[in-house]
Amino acid sequence: MGQDVTTIDAVQATLSGQSYLADRALATVVFLALTLKRPIFLEGEPGTGKTEIAKAIAAALGRRLIRLQCYEGLDASSAVYEWNFAAQMLAIRAAEALGTQEGLQTRLFGPEFLIERPLLQAMRPQTGGAPVLLIDEIDRTDEPFEAFLLEALSDFQVTIPELGTIAAAEPPIVILTSNRPREVHDALKRRCLYHWVDYPDFARERAILAARVPDASETLSREVVAFVQRLRSEDLFKKPGVAETIDWAKCLLALDVITLSPEVISDTLGAILIYQDDNARIHGLEGRKLLDEARKSLEAG
Repeated sequence: MGQDVTTIDAVQATLSGQSYLADRALATVVFLALTLKRPIFLEGEPGTGKTEIAKAIAAALGRRLIRLQCYEGLDASSAVYEWNFAAQMLAIRAAEALGTQEGLQTRLFGPEFLIERPLLQAMRPQTGGAPVLLIDEIDRTDEPFEAFLLEALSDFQVTIPELGTIAAAEPPIVILTSNRPREVHDALKRRCLYHWVDYPDFARERAILAARVPDASETLSREVVAFVQRLRSEDLFKKPGVAETIDWAKCLLALDVITLSPEVISDTLGAILIYQDDNARIHGLEGRKLLDEARKSLEAG
């Protein structure tokens, strides 16, 4: 392993070295997952850092990050492998032209024509140790794929009919994420160590912003975090996550903004709110009101 992860404190420090400021509860889950070789199941609102934790772990340990982005209709074959049909057809034509068709069927379904997808890649030996397998937004798939995934993660192996069963010599570090538009089956959750990733409090979000956008001034950073935290208390269709806080701060820096104003907020709301109804509601007087309340909370704190 690239870094010390033998204690919870060490895990927390290692992630911090990747500018990922995990609270102790999340650091504990990561420590247990690495120690017990168990998958992690992370649920929470979009933008709270679920995907970023996989990137941080991979970077900290010097492991390859393999990402399976889930979507509706994803099936086992798309997640594991497929055959390179175009290359197979070219090989057939070449064999016919040269008269070398003997054993062609076996060659066509060999490693040369196999396209490995994320789950199969994760089972292969990797330089530097087992990879980090990120199964992102598992809630976008359906129950049959969940059932397949449960089996694959139970034994850390996949089966290709033409080649047989391929088992991981060393289990990958598996992280599943869910934004929770639908419930994921309990059987899959039980296979994992579960953690709910919530929005951070002011102090931790301020520390995250300092780590990710170090050029932002103390005044601007405090105002940005206070405003975003106040914004999350509103009845919005999509509340801004930590990712939006970081993006907004970067936008404000690019505009040479020193301190927030109602005008600046109105001009840059698109960096933190992605739905027009939310955007329209916060424009104008509502944005001014939230800014005033955010500044009062800073004075009180």
